[in-house]
Amino acid sequence: MALGIQCLYKVGRKGVIIPIFFLLSVAFLSNCKSENRATPVADSLQVKESKTGLASWYGRAFEGKETASGEIFDKEEMVAAHPSYPLGTVARITNLEGGGDTVHVRIIDRGPTDENVAEGVIIDLSKGAAHKLGMVKEGRVKVKVEVLKWGTNERK
Repeated sequence: MALGIQCLYKVGRKGVIIPIFFLLSVAFLSNCKSENRATPVADSLQVKESKTGLASWYGRAFEGKETASGEIFDKEEMVAAHPSYPLGTVARITNLEGGGDTVHVRIIDRGPTDENVAEGVIIDLSKGAAHKLGMVKEGRVKVKVEVLKWGTNERK
């Protein structure tokens, strides 16, 4: 022990204080929230509107075709069709039947059909979004649709 104390005195206070200060600084900074840290834009926005109803999904028949927004439909993207939300709107969809899985989608198309709307369908999801919600097999599930950011209705 005396040898350890002698070593501390030989190294001096700076030799001990600087490493301790460095370790404390690293520990402190690792717990700070960085302003540059990537966070999904949709998570940081307040809910503008919320509706509950059925969601269905569409995919194969529309793959590669132009949507109402002018974008080419890719069934694996996180996109959806809604009858009235402005194109470009970002919405959070929560599966109310299957454990609360959630996905963020962008409205790029119009739908569902009038017949499906009459049956309670409020949004058509891409197959990719439906897969993330665990609803591909069921075809339709009860969901909560929360608008996080209104679109501008711009065509691509």
